Amino acid sequence: MKAIKLLGVILTSLFIYGCAPLKPAVVIKNSSIENYKYIYISPTNSLTSSSGGVYGGDYGVYGATTSKSVNPSDVISGILVKEGFIRLPELKSDLTDQTLIVNYGESGRRNRGLGYTIEVTIQFVSAKSNELISSCSAEGQGETEADDIRQAITRCLVALQSEEN
Repeated sequence: MKAIKLLGVILTSLFIYGCAPLKPAVVIKNSSIENYKYIYISPTNSLTSSSGGVYGGDYGVYGATTSKSVNPSDVISGILVKEGFIRLPELKSDLTDQTLIVNYGESGRRNRGLGYTIEVTIQFVSAKSNELISSCSAEGQGETEADDIRQAITRCLVALQSEEN
């Protein structure tokens, strides 16, 4: 009886730990990004990740995999262009007053239940003064690492936009 109670407590703890919410996004705002019109996004590499499983049945073994890829700069660009920013393919000296340099990086991982989260940090830097205008950090968790990154970027930029408004 004691073993059943202990097992129940352990399973309940794992369930609660596994369903813990993602940490809230953190925004640092030194100035408003709305004072800028153009963005230059530092290039990033694509990440491809996959998930899958193998299943056994009466008639053999079956498997399936899903592959997903993400390029963080493309995700950031899509969200910011939708907000009205104009993406520049290169820095232009005559537009530095109105240009933000956008930097991206993965800033952590955290075990969460049966998986883990990936945290990203995005910086907005003035092209003219090289000062930090704003930054945000957020974590994401999905089926694959590509999903984690896409979700983290979206959560980060949504939090930044809500701080702006």
